[in-house]
Amino acid sequence: MMTGMAATPSPRAAGAPPTSGDVARVAGVSRATVSYVLNNTEGGRVSEATRERVRDAARQLGYVPHAVARALRAGRSGIVLLTAPAVTVGPLFAHAYADLQQALAELGHTAVLYGPTGARGAEAGRRWAELRPDAVLSLMDDSMDEDAVAVLHKAGVGVVLGCGPVPVPGAHALVADQEQVGFRAVEHLAAAGRRTLGVIVPADASLLGFAEPRLAGAEKGARARDAVTVVRQDLALDEGAATRWARQCAEAGIDGLFAYNDEYAALAVRALQDSGKRVPEDVAVVGADDLLIGRLLRPRLTTVRMDYMPSREIARLLNRLIGTPDAPPETHDILRTGLVVRESA
Repeated sequence: MMTGMAATPSPRAAGAPPTSGDVARVAGVSRATVSYVLNNTEGGRVSEATRERVRDAARQLGYVPHAVARALRAGRSGIVLLTAPAVTVGPLFAHAYADLQQALAELGHTAVLYGPTGARGAEAGRRWAELRPDAVLSLMDDSMDEDAVAVLHKAGVGVVLGCGPVPVPGAHALVADQEQVGFRAVEHLAAAGRRTLGVIVPADASLLGFAEPRLAGAEKGARARDAVTVVRQDLALDEGAATRWARQCAEAGIDGLFAYNDEYAALAVRALQDSGKRVPEDVAVVGADDLLIGRLLRPRLTTVRMDYMPSREIARLLNRLIGTPDAPPETHDILRTGLVVRESA
């Protein structure tokens, strides 16, 4: 027969965290009952009054279940490891991560963001595997390659999902075809009668994984039109560099411009205006990503908007793959683009 709640738990080492045994003694129940209640096991074997007594004891003691021990018992950690890219991330990434974290939590998973360490390939895979995640999602992170995937699988990570311009061999893939961004921008500029088109490529080498496919798409768009020329223009995100670039832009006879994203487009618009060029009369400008800065700019920025697979769909996909870890690799196209026409082009 269960006894009433004891006044105090038995002594334990100073600073030691409370255990399920302490909770059991305070609540006057067995450790099995504590586990049954605090793990939210459904069923009618434990009365609601006993459940509440266990919860009160846990709150009184400040008891928190040990996630690692629970993972060892269950054979799964509940962790979905999200690897962050070694580039500056803006509001799009932050919002997507927050939404994905919430969606995974609702499905019973814990999202952990693993920041960049400089490790690549197999070494990166080993570091990620140390946390024993149920799944690894690489978010536009080029440190994941075929060797990293092999290490993760050998370590028992059943689900590896890469999100980037191209699939990683051996992993499931969320492919965001960046070429269509450049193609859509050049298509619009050419239709407006612009013939010598500059394409701004960031001087930051860490962004080339996205920038070069966008340039390739722009070149493809130019080839689809008569007498349209694309001129690659490398530019650092720096006012002094932009001032020098604006002079070169005038010398090259640029009458249309596609910038890597809206930040670079805003920098370019200001530099062009400072050099005496009018936007869009002399140079029409198109950005990408539909960032707030483009709407604040004058003239307001025409941009290529990117709609990705919603975070909840990605969470459901991960949940399904975790439940079927031996499923063969799948590839999903997650990017749709649309042109937002404003005043700059």
